[in-house]
Amino acid sequence: MSKSKWWKQPRTVLLIISGITTVFTLISELFLGLPEIWAVALYGVAIIIGGIYPAKSAWMDLRRRKLSINTLLIVGVIGAIYLGLWEEAAGLVVIFSLGEVLEAYAVNKARDSVRALVELAPREATVLREGREVRILADEVEIGDRVLIRPGEKIPVDGVVVSGTSTADQSTITGESIPVAKISGDEVYASTMNGRGALEIEVTKLAQDTTLSKIIELVANAQGDKGKAQRFSERFGEVYTPIMYVIAVLMVVIPTLFFGQPFDTWLYRALIVLVVSCSCSLVLSVPVAVVTGVGNAARNGVMVKGGSYMETASHIQVVAFDKTGTLTVGKPSVTDIVSVSDLSKEKLLGIAGALEKLSEHPLAEAILQEASKRNINLPGVEEFDTLTGRGAKGSINRTTYYIGSPRLFSELNVKLNQDQLKQIETLQGQGKTVTLLGTADLVLGLIAIADRPKENAKQAIQRLKTTGVKRIVMLTGDNRLTGEAIGRELGVDEVRAELLPEDKITAIKELQKKYGLVAMVGDGVNDAPALAQADVGIAMGVQGTDVALETADIALMQDNLDQLVYLIKLSRKTVAKIHQNIGFSLALVALLIVTALTGVMSLTTGLLLNEGSALVVIANAMVLRKYQMNKANAIGNE
Repeated sequence: MSKSKWWKQPRTVLLIISGITTVFTLISELFLGLPEIWAVALYGVAIIIGGIYPAKSAWMDLRRRKLSINTLLIVGVIGAIYLGLWEEAAGLVVIFSLGEVLEAYAVNKARDSVRALVELAPREATVLREGREVRILADEVEIGDRVLIRPGEKIPVDGVVVSGTSTADQSTITGESIPVAKISGDEVYASTMNGRGALEIEVTKLAQDTTLSKIIELVANAQGDKGKAQRFSERFGEVYTPIMYVIAVLMVVIPTLFFGQPFDTWLYRALIVLVVSCSCSLVLSVPVAVVTGVGNAARNGVMVKGGSYMETASHIQVVAFDKTGTLTVGKPSVTDIVSVSDLSKEKLLGIAGALEKLSEHPLAEAILQEASKRNINLPGVEEFDTLTGRGAKGSINRTTYYIGSPRLFSELNVKLNQDQLKQIETLQGQGKTVTLLGTADLVLGLIAIADRPKENAKQAIQRLKTTGVKRIVMLTGDNRLTGEAIGRELGVDEVRAELLPEDKITAIKELQKKYGLVAMVGDGVNDAPALAQADVGIAMGVQGTDVALETADIALMQDNLDQLVYLIKLSRKTVAKIHQNIGFSLALVALLIVTALTGVMSLTTGLLLNEGSALVVIANAMVLRKYQMNKANAIGNE
């Protein structure tokens, strides 16, 4: 995305020549006695040079049967020349062109986030072919190629680590500041920075299909998706501009034909009305705020697919969460080990781990991970057998042990005393799954397993409530006991449990009917129907998940609920800027038209104020660039 410096661009060069000519002529005329014929000639040169680009744009607009600020300028310049106001005609051209150049520069700055993203990805990659290192363009890398990433290099393409260990700074993709460890089998993403180790990766996506490329496309296309505010601005302009032309014509015709007023006086006022009525600030009010807001979100790892979603997110009344993997870790882990015999917890865990090592039960992995974390050596097991739907058994040092649900030990006629039954009931009431370990005669211990809430989930939910969200609902397919236990721990307002995918759609519809706009937060794949039904579907922790990036309205690249709080606050700030800009623009246009009608304002002053208002609107929107996720989550209520 290489571009020449702004002062070297043709439009700017012509503006500079036109401006210097106009100022030189004005000074020469006022202080050096420049003859009028020479002054008119020099003003004419300044008008022609500075008016080349506006005249081209006006002609193109007229061919499309469209009235724009460019057509207004040309009409204003012709009218000023007709009235013999050459210095005002030249001033109009210079001020208008200066405003256009400054607006283009400022809007360019607002789009810097897109350019910065494009420049993140390295242009070349070191590919290993036939035992040799070959340096080629990243665009030429093919799927299946092996790419060498040296320490401190940026990763040029998406891929999977096949050898080496290192860390990667993934902040460009996820917004996460802490480097992530990378070993064989881990995914890596284009534009992320490799740490101190060398990596060899196998390419999984072409350069144009990488996660970064999708992010760039989303941000670049965001302005094309129009929210209510932008549609209002455009509809208003379509009706308002022709009306102002009619008013300008009537201003000339009625006073001169019916009241004998001077034609030149009312033509001049009509020209001022035309010049001030086509407000650049109103045209820019929405798009510059949307581009800045969406760009800021992208830099913080939040992908918003368009202005309409940003606008809708700002008015969200209810946030519905899927439980597993969104509010919880999504991976069961051991929470409690209770010995009801003379065996130590470590001994219990060792026996349980030995039996579960040979099991295919979904909860076996949690017990094995806990045993590994505690560095417990697992004894050998003989005569292992899976008891389908109930548990497993096996012999260790000639003693047969059983592991499974309370139902298994009930079938074995093992009696549980009141204390044991109370402990099981208490753990189950906390939303935990209880696994028993024992022999054919007695229970030796209890192991509780649960999907833990994410570390920051409770705090994030509290912060969400301070943003003005009326209700937080958890939707889960888990049993009601488990769902309600997690809900109580996290502080959600409502739990709907034992839901099938179609039940989640029904739940979203009911919430929409009762409360208004609803956002659904899920993993972007399993929750696709509910995400589609919600007013805003938000996929969380999707990093390299293509399906989530393509199906969700908004994607949170980190597996971090703080990004959701940041999104809601940023969307509200963005919409507030849009409303401020539109309000300011309409008020200024009304003021300018009234002063133009009364003859208080000159042609040049009107244009100067009009162009200046556009810069005010842009500057107001650019404030959004400074809003950061850590600020959003550090402040409870703004």
